[in-house]
Amino acid sequence: MNSIDIDVIRTALDWQSRGHRVVMGTVVRTWGSAPRPLGSLMIIRGDGQVAGSVSSGCIEDDLIRRVAAGELAMRMPETSTYGQTADEVRRFGLPCGGTVQVVLEPLSPQSQLRELLVHIEQHKRVERRLDMATGLVKIQPAGEGDKVQFDGRTLCTVHGPRLRLLIIGGGQLSRYLASMAVMLDYLVTVCEPRTEYHEGWETMAGVTVSTEMPDDLVLNMRLDHNSAVVAVTHDPKLDDLALMEALRTPAFYVGALGSRHNNAQRRKRLLGFEVTEAEAAQLRGPVGLNLGALTPPEIAMSIVAEMTAMRRGVDLSQALSRWESSKTVCGLS
Repeated sequence: MNSIDIDVIRTALDWQSRGHRVVMGTVVRTWGSAPRPLGSLMIIRGDGQVAGSVSSGCIEDDLIRRVAAGELAMRMPETSTYGQTADEVRRFGLPCGGTVQVVLEPLSPQSQLRELLVHIEQHKRVERRLDMATGLVKIQPAGEGDKVQFDGRTLCTVHGPRLRLLIIGGGQLSRYLASMAVMLDYLVTVCEPRTEYHEGWETMAGVTVSTEMPDDLVLNMRLDHNSAVVAVTHDPKLDDLALMEALRTPAFYVGALGSRHNNAQRRKRLLGFEVTEAEAAQLRGPVGLNLGALTPPEIAMSIVAEMTAMRRGVDLSQALSRWESSKTVCGLS
């Protein structure tokens, strides 16, 4: 669950505490292109106030009108589908030509939103199961991976932290990289054994600074397929220690700052640490997309852009200016 949807939950609880009727919408299915991913949340107050979104603005007005009129989710959850016909596409102004199905759930204490928020704030990963027939909710521990499942009877959604980023080095670039990653809902750890780089990190929310040696920290973090590692110190004594362990993990992204020549030399050094040629080939170096970046903020942006592309399965051997991919969503992939 991302920070936007956490804010939606907090707002829903606030509205409920003030006695408002609140209906929560969750995107459960999409056909064709869709403006919001599965699991996206929106809440609608009885007087028409809203937070969050389930589309790019195409269907919100109709949902607000129907909820305020008492036509939807008065007592039990129900579904609403938009864009099934060409007439609906024109009527609701769906710019993508896709279809969106939303579960509308009237919120009450049995919705367990407060319990869900406590789990999320404790960095726990949980599964929320909504029984469509009764409106009852169960919350239980969840495994790895995103999950939004809906079979018409039960809506199952997974909430809690998922993405992690380990940055090796605490210099200026790392601060921009960490702040951008936090905005993208990564839990960020900065590995910096050098105390002279520690000043100021304590004020950055969502970031933990570790003084462990990089190789030990990589092992202790037990990186998974939702983890990324970026080495930016230019010091082989730190970067290489992290990379030789990170390349052996399932991390979806391992990158290192430096020129093509420096990274070619780095790969040769890593082979001497029992890193295989296949593992060394997975290193993204020079790190980041070739955006012509020069300043630390621009370089950080190029790195998080490449991380996002790899996480979304974009073919980085193709020109990124081509938008013909079937994964394009309203002009956003």
